[in-house]
Amino acid sequence: MSDSLGSGPAPAPPAPPPQTTLRRRLAELRGPAVAPQPLDARALAALAANPGCRRRALLDGAGVDKAALATALGSPAPFGQSQFAFMRGNAFEAKVKADGGTELMRLLSDRLGDGSPPPVPGEVSVPDLSAAGPEGRVARTALALREATEAGSWTLLDHPLLALEVAGSPAYLEPDAVVVRPDGRWTVVEIKSFPMMDGSADPAKVGAAARQSAVYVLALERTAARTAGAEVSHRVLLVCPKDFSNLPDASVVDVRKQLSVTRRQLTRLTRIEEIADTLPEGTTFDVDRCSGEELTAAVESVSAAYAPECLAACELAFHCRSAARTADAVETLGRGVRGELGALTTVTAVLAAAHGESGDPGDPTVVALRRAAALRAQALAEAGMTGTGAMGTGMTHRTEGPV
Repeated sequence: MSDSLGSGPAPAPPAPPPQTTLRRRLAELRGPAVAPQPLDARALAALAANPGCRRRALLDGAGVDKAALATALGSPAPFGQSQFAFMRGNAFEAKVKADGGTELMRLLSDRLGDGSPPPVPGEVSVPDLSAAGPEGRVARTALALREATEAGSWTLLDHPLLALEVAGSPAYLEPDAVVVRPDGRWTVVEIKSFPMMDGSADPAKVGAAARQSAVYVLALERTAARTAGAEVSHRVLLVCPKDFSNLPDASVVDVRKQLSVTRRQLTRLTRIEEIADTLPEGTTFDVDRCSGEELTAAVESVSAAYAPECLAACELAFHCRSAARTADAVETLGRGVRGELGALTTVTAVLAAAHGESGDPGDPTVVALRRAAALRAQALAEAGMTGTGAMGTGMTHRTEGPV
């Protein structure tokens, strides 16, 4: 006997697939048994400087160990802080904060004060910020900040923990110190081990410290917005060894520009779940379970925005550079060059346009390239040299970073 249409209840629709939380999805990406790598302010500042890189946004959001991943891919990053430098930095920080932060408060009062004498050790409160888990430490830090602001007293928060949502995923940030003044101002203190010679330090290192401090200020502003009478200072106290000694010196760094850039760049980041949803089923970056080929396929399934600046800020930069070179991408020549070349996305296309082999003669970029090729050929001819053709092969010789 055959069933006729409408002779029974309609079949139930198939059950929707179970919804996977973002936290579980990210755990699957890095490996269920792998502890997440914390997203610190240094990494966050680098991420904000390159908001178009979906690869870094996803890997950092998932807590993937990019150094281990780069090694498994065969492109380890040859940089990082040595153990000696790490120990020296910790010893210097301990010296700055000794005796209840007496020397730190003297430096802060001298550089950022209003002429009033610095607080004596008994006037400075150093609350205990210990708590269970990062969420507990963030809540304890917020409570200490509120209590210090309400009390109107000098307070030194040693390694507080702040939270900042980045692309839909929480990031936990730990500044060296935050000082609360009696007037309710909160000041970020950044302690570095590079020297300050005659009152000034290496501009590149100071700039990196300013970008890192701007992330802390941004996170503090979220807490201050919920605290009556609180104000976050945009002037950060940078403490470094004086000259060649181990004595602390300090300078004031205004981070308003870095703060504006960081805030704008972080709002441009694609949310982590949107990137994860585009990945093939089963994608994982677990270096313990996947072969090199599988890891390569997983990494290449997420688009990157390589630039030479990545070499100093991202563990995967050498892998991404190799892929960009293989693709003949003009990104290997720098963001400035890439921006000037418009629709020409490969070095081969650039050279062909310069040689007159392709390209729209009315395109200003093509016109500029051909003019540059003609000037180069003329200069070589006047010097009595023979080139390999207009423009030569100079654009294929990349020198943006270590090989």
